[in-house]
Amino acid sequence: MMDSKGELVRPVFFHVDLSDVQKQTLVFAEIMARHEEVFGGGGGSGDGSERVKKWRGALREAANLSGWHLDNGLESELYPEIVEEVSSKLHRLYLDVAKHPVALDRHIQAVRMSLHTEDDGVRVVGICGIGGIGKTTIAKAVYNIIADQFKGSRFLANVGEISRQYGLEKLLEALLHDILRDNTIKVGYIQTGVDLMRQKLCNKRILLVLEDVDSTDQLRGLLGERGWFGHESRIILTIRDEEVLVTHSAEICKVGELNYDNALQLFSWNTYREQSPARDYQLISFGFTRYAKGLPLALIVLGSFLSGHSIHEWNCTLERLRAIPDGQIYEILKISFDGLEANEQAIFLDIACFFKGEEKDYVTKLLDRFNFLSRQGASNSLSKSTHI
Repeated sequence: MMDSKGELVRPVFFHVDLSDVQKQTLVFAEIMARHEEVFGGGGGSGDGSERVKKWRGALREAANLSGWHLDNGLESELYPEIVEEVSSKLHRLYLDVAKHPVALDRHIQAVRMSLHTEDDGVRVVGICGIGGIGKTTIAKAVYNIIADQFKGSRFLANVGEISRQYGLEKLLEALLHDILRDNTIKVGYIQTGVDLMRQKLCNKRILLVLEDVDSTDQLRGLLGERGWFGHESRIILTIRDEEVLVTHSAEICKVGELNYDNALQLFSWNTYREQSPARDYQLISFGFTRYAKGLPLALIVLGSFLSGHSIHEWNCTLERLRAIPDGQIYEILKISFDGLEANEQAIFLDIACFFKGEEKDYVTKLLDRFNFLSRQGASNSLSKSTHI
């Protein structure tokens, strides 16, 4: 069990002292001594002895893991808690990250180091950078990796836009629904949500990701004080303006543009499904990579749009790029939209407007249920709208 890689392990200890397990004293010392005799031949050497040594290490490691420990009382008292937590892990939604995660690992490591998961306080980390730089992708990847370590977790997308359109009440309600797994909770007023947060979450170790936060009011309404959350809770924010984070003493992780080699690699994966450009397209690929200026979203959109097109169409698109002033990322992304047929553009806008923030798999299944994807241009529009 302890050899498993990437699997979540939660030990359950009944009627034992954890210090005896860790130090392997009393009955554990006797059992291990017998194993040494049986498997080590009494001499303490050879493969058998190494096997027992490995068992000792695994036992110590298991005793140090977060799990359940019942020293006195009925074993059945723990069952509901175990079933509740395991059920929540089994039904947790894994977020769609990047199809081609170029240079993603170093950003993930930087955020995880900033989170200081061994610290028992509540920590807030802000992932900062310009639009399209990959903040949301990084936050999703970190969320997928560490969410199982917490009693509750929630990824709230499009915080700024939803807050302006529907109010903080809806965001507070969604947060409480997911973390407490109680869809009966209603938040009619912000203060109601704040009171519920204080009462219900103060003893829970939670992971909360707030994506695309753009004002201090949103932070005050959703985070308030650190005391709202249980010890060892972790909060990740994606944000463009780091000044918004000043009031919450957040640790800041800045995300910069990709270097040229990584940018070319990301463009190539999205265009040719390979790590480097095809020989006949090398020079023009260099041109597109330079115009994207290391911005992952621009590289993905341009690469996906150009994939399968002729060299003539590539040259025409490059000429359009040359006419765009520096920094006009919207115009670069719009090239992909302009390349769609009229009916595809209409479908694109429907998908982009009505399903913003939703996972691609969910949207695909929903549209497929109504045979929407069988319509001409729908699949192409879905592919492009999930990039932008």
